[in-house]
This record gives sequence, C-alpha cells and structure tokens, in this order.
Amino acid sequence: MMLSRAKPAVGGDLPHTDKRKKKGRKMPKLEELLSQRDFTGAITLLEFKRHVGEQEEDTNLWIGYCAFHLGDYKRALEEYENATKEENCNPEVWVNLACTYFFLGMYKQAEAAGFKAPKSRLQNRLLFHLAHKFNDEKKLMNFHQNLQDITEDQLSLASIHYMRSHYQEAIDIYKRILLDNREYLALNVYVALCYYKLDYYDVSQEVLAVYLQQIPDSTIALNLKACNHFRLYNGKAAETELKSLMDNASSSFEFAKELIRHNLVVFRGGEGALQVLPPLVDVIPEARLNLVIYYLRQDDVQEAYNLIKDLEPTTPQEYILKGVVNAALGQEMGSRDHMKIAQQFFQLVGGSASECDTIPGRQCMASCFFLLKQFDDVLIYLNSFKSYFYNDDTFNFNYAQAKAATGNTSEGEEVFLLIQNEKLKNDYIYLSWLARCYIMNKKPRLAWELYLKMETSAESFSLLQLIANDCYKMGQFYYSAKAFDVLERLDPNPEYWEGKRGACVGIFQMILAGREPKETLREVLHLLRSTGNTQVEYIIRIMKKWAKENRVPV
Repeated sequence: MMLSRAKPAVGGDLPHTDKRKKKGRKMPKLEELLSQRDFTGAITLLEFKRHVGEQEEDTNLWIGYCAFHLGDYKRALEEYENATKEENCNPEVWVNLACTYFFLGMYKQAEAAGFKAPKSRLQNRLLFHLAHKFNDEKKLMNFHQNLQDITEDQLSLASIHYMRSHYQEAIDIYKRILLDNREYLALNVYVALCYYKLDYYDVSQEVLAVYLQQIPDSTIALNLKACNHFRLYNGKAAETELKSLMDNASSSFEFAKELIRHNLVVFRGGEGALQVLPPLVDVIPEARLNLVIYYLRQDDVQEAYNLIKDLEPTTPQEYILKGVVNAALGQEMGSRDHMKIAQQFFQLVGGSASECDTIPGRQCMASCFFLLKQFDDVLIYLNSFKSYFYNDDTFNFNYAQAKAATGNTSEGEEVFLLIQNEKLKNDYIYLSWLARCYIMNKKPRLAWELYLKMETSAESFSLLQLIANDCYKMGQFYYSAKAFDVLERLDPNPEYWEGKRGACVGIFQMILAGREPKETLREVLHLLRSTGNTQVEYIIRIMKKWAKENRVPV
C-alpha cells in the first residue's frame, strides 16, 4: 500500500493570545524594556527589585507575562499560581494562568481557570480554542458566535481554521488583515504555513521570503523554510537550512529545540528516531505519526499499530496512516477486519471534497480499490498521477501489480523491472508477480531463474507451485515438468506426479509436432526416471520406442 511520507513539524497551530501590557503600576525602566521586547531584561529587573525589597504591585503578573512571552511556560505558571494565592489578587491573573495551562497542554486546568476569569475577549478566544481541543462542536459554535470583527478575534478564528485543515479560509482571513496592516509581518509566516499545508511549497517560500527579509533569524520561519526545502528538494537541503538556524540561533531558538530535533530525524530519513521521537509523542503532533512511519519501515507493524490504535484521526494524514497500519497488520495476520478498516479509512479520505483531487486523495482511492481487488479502478487513479512518480519504487510496485492483475503482463513486467529497491525485489509478492509476468509473456526460463536464486523456504516452494501450474496452463511444459519434479522430490504428493506426468507427455507431444527440440527428450526421460510410480515404465517405453525409430539419442 502507499506509504505515507514522513512529515516534518511546521508548528504554528497556537491560539492568538492577548500580548498587550497588563494593567498596574509601571516600574522604572520596565515600560522601556517591554517596548523593546527585552523580556529577559525585564525579568532581571523585576527579580532584582524583588530581592532588594522594592517589590511593587503585580510583580508576579509582570514576571509571568515576560516568562510567557519567552516561551518559559513553567516559570510563568509558577508566578501566576503564586499570584492567585495572594489576597485581593488581580482577577486578570486567571485568564493569564489559563493561557499558560493551555500552552503546557493542561487543557482541563486551562478550562477551570478560564471560567474563573472575568468575561473578556481573551477569555472567549481561550475557551473557543479549548472547545476545539475537546472536540465540543456545540461549545465551539457558541464561542464562535461571540467573536467580533477585530484583529485578535479574527486571528483566533484563522488559527481554528488552520487546525481544522481549512487552510484556504485561514489564508483569506490573514490576507484581509494584511491589506490594512502591512506592518503585521508575522502574518506572512501564517500564510506561508497554510500554503505549505496545501502542498504549494514554492508559493510558501515566496511568501516566507517577505518575512525573512525583515526577521532573518526567526526560528519558526527558518524551520518552515527547511520544511519547504525538504518537500521541494531533499533532506540534505533541508538540514542545511536547519544548520544555519542552529549556528545563528537567537533567543527565540530555546523554545524550538524540540521542534528542530524532531525535524532533523525526519530530514535524516529516521536516523535517531527511537532516541528523539518517543519523548515528543505528546508534545509535537507529527512525532507520533513519524514514529509510526519509522516502525512501519522497520517492519515492526505491531508496534506501529500499538502507537496509533487509540489515536482519533482528525487530519487526512492521520486517517491515511491509520489506513496504512491496518492494511499492513491485516496482511500480516490475515485479518479481514483490519483490511476492512483500512479500506474504509482510504475511502473516507479519497472521497472527501477537500482531498478527492489531491495526489494523497487519489492514492487513497487506489489503495481502497486495491484492497477490494478492483484493479481496473486502481489503474484509473494511479494513471491520473503516474507522471509524478516515474522513479518511485513503491508506486511502481503497486502499479505493476495492478497492470499484471488486469492481464497487461507485458507492461507489468516492464514496470516491475524499473524497481531498484533491493528489499522490494526480494519480497515474495514481487518475485511471484514477476514470475507470472514472465510466464504469461512466454519467458518461462526467466521465471525458473528467479526460483533458482531463492533460498529453500516456504516462499520458494510456493513459487515452484506457481511456475509449475502457470507454465502448464500456458503450454510451457518443459519448465512445468522441471518445477513439478522438484515439488515431487520435496513432497511425495500424488498431485505433483500427475502434474509432472502431464507436463512430460506435453513436451513429448510438442517434440512430435516439431515445436520442441528432439534433444529435450533425453531430459524428459531423466525426469521420469526419478519417479517410483508404476506408470513410469510404460511412458518411458513408448518414448524410447519413438526415439529409436527416429534415431534420436536418449
């Protein structure tokens, strides 16, 4: 089945929070530091004042605010929680505490703190995002109705569109805001993220360049640029971009270290996956998916299934990967239930309005029909994007099978021979289908050579049976006889003797008709003599008599 490609994490799915300065008395120099966005300096000043006993009103709130904007959510949480324990604490602390819980993934606590906060636009935005996290459509719509046509609310709505895979709707909002606010440079990153998700990697790069010209050391933007390079070129090009990011890391780099480590695993083709990805499974959404893909590539299907079985899919990629895992497990265990689940997942994605005209959507429909063994339909979908995958071994593996299954063994053979991947070329599915193509294309010797290269195993026994029976059906009796002879030696089943007897008589018939060299008779007699069946002597006597009459040395 089509294996979903590893996904670098692009980030950018966080709710818009209110980043305005909090109310309260201004401390000396604090306003200046905040206007320069020097949050580290602001914390240093506040801690110094606290140490020397000059602590003023709302110090906890200010330190929490600065720590939050530095991405140090644990420190922010500590300050906000301390603030809630103070007498006459500023009620605004509850919404700030709720936002901090949200960014730490503590959604239940975020909701509880959010409801303690006074009603505000920020509180509504926070609860709007929590409703999305809890998959509560009713609450989501209620909070949606409270949103106003102001920048913060519209940015929050665009974020929800992004997380629900409504990328074009998000782009429309961002572009509308940018028309009136050209100075909101960061929105270019959000637009670029959306284009990335829509697979428009070149457009994403163009939009991103506008932001990087002004903010060349942005961690999120450089990471997205690396992801685009991964899609447009390869992992090495992407890693080069990340290296420049790490070499010139700004203060914003600290919070993105996990994101960078995750993406380096992807760009390096899974190298270090078991060391890096497991701790990130509940931190970066793509980490779980990429760990599943890693296990699939290591043929550890059960481990992949254990990791994804409880995941409730919400994105096309998650549905596709659950389909792939169920298909792989179904094939490994011979489970019809898993195969049916896989087929349903593929059909769901391939039939959806948003995915039906995308390459992944068409791959899903091809996979769905593949599992249903409706190979004519498989080819309709595979042909629609064949030009994009000419040198892709996985695509060619599926395409060749579909071609051969619909009777076009000539083209099936050609496509099978395009495959370079050694693992695929040693797969029994590949060997058996290629052997069948050779036989149907009147090249039985090549099918026999495939068997000779195999080690003795249950698979080589199955290939022998295929060669014996298919060659017999096609009137290629010489290689059918050779295959039945080996089968008879390995398993004295009367059916193998009957097959060999029929094939040997078939060769004799072809020699009489002049369609097989007379010299072949010597080998036929040798094959017959290796059998202890009583019928052998009678058949040999007739053949030798003909050979003597026609002066054929045996």
